[in-house]
Amino acid sequence: MSPFVQLLASAVALMMAMGIGRFALTPQLPQLIAEGHFDLTAAGLVAAANYLGYFLGAVDAMFARKPAQVRLRLHGGLWLCVLLTLASWAAEGFWSHALLRFGTGVASAWVLVMITSLSQQVANANGRQRLGAMVFAGPGLGIALTGLLALGAHLLGMGSAGLWLVYAVAALVMLLAVRPALPRALEPAPRAAAQGPSRSLGIGRLGLVYALYGVGYILPATFLSQMANQQFRGNWMADLFWPAFGLAAALGVVLVSVRRPGRTSAWLTATLWLQGLGVLACLLGDGLGLALGVVLCGTPFLACMQLVMQRSRELAPHATQRNAGLLTACFALGQLSGPLLAALSNHYSGSLQPALLLAASGLGVAGVLVLVGGRGRQGCAAINPPTCATAASPTARH
Repeated sequence: MSPFVQLLASAVALMMAMGIGRFALTPQLPQLIAEGHFDLTAAGLVAAANYLGYFLGAVDAMFARKPAQVRLRLHGGLWLCVLLTLASWAAEGFWSHALLRFGTGVASAWVLVMITSLSQQVANANGRQRLGAMVFAGPGLGIALTGLLALGAHLLGMGSAGLWLVYAVAALVMLLAVRPALPRALEPAPRAAAQGPSRSLGIGRLGLVYALYGVGYILPATFLSQMANQQFRGNWMADLFWPAFGLAAALGVVLVSVRRPGRTSAWLTATLWLQGLGVLACLLGDGLGLALGVVLCGTPFLACMQLVMQRSRELAPHATQRNAGLLTACFALGQLSGPLLAALSNHYSGSLQPALLLAASGLGVAGVLVLVGGRGRQGCAAINPPTCATAASPTARH
């Protein structure tokens, strides 16, 4: 199987697992609330159940080392996304939706960690790093797909149950199309020597940055459709914001992928601060503010994920799967905090404004942490250039 076909299959797998398995709740929220399944406060807790599952799935994925374990989680996660989305058709009320979202959280984390590791092995082994980076556009295209399907369902007067069925069918079609072409797990390479303190510190700092990013982006990513629905009072135009968010995210991946190599820390800082501005724009509450939120939060969304994973490979090129799992777990902890923060904000203030302010502040702090860490690497390069160059090589094989 050619590297191009394997990387394309990887992108479609993320498109399905993340766009449908992971983020299908967002365009469904306005309809689910309108149908009386739960209120806005409970919606935050349903989302939190998804992120709890995502955290546990990421932690579990860190310990999948044998090819059979990797394959089980990759293919099992994809099938679970299909089956649990289909089961959502019959779900009613808070608990059934929370349990199903928990399951899709576990499944989507398995797929993300495995695809991240396997696809980048294929890209590095064949000198196709830029094409490998494009794999991260998959979730953005999946978000756009779920948004457009939700728009069509709205125009046809379809309820949430019918839309879950549509999502399940779309997920099944994508799974059957890419399953034979997905990258295969290889026997793990011999473990590299233990990392020095500076590199361990770099991964730890990156984990904190990724956790803050999870808190910051998840509020608009979860509640954007609901905020647009409130602003446009249920008009079909509200359904355009979510697919626009997904398309902007895919475009951001392309823009970052074609940049000149290097300066990963500077690009990562820029994506974090742009998202912070986007979260603040959502505070305006009107159509213009939400449109700015789509552009400023959406465009850097997946690019930031891509840059974090690239930075982790620069710090520890021989531990891609372990660090992908570790960072995804940190990300999931941040995401888990976001909806809980939103639920508290809505309960005590009647709005999401306090939560959005805290989220924007967290993104600002994350950018500062990246800058501080980047300067530390520059100091290392000045003292011992060969060692730092080896540690930072993005093309080192797993």
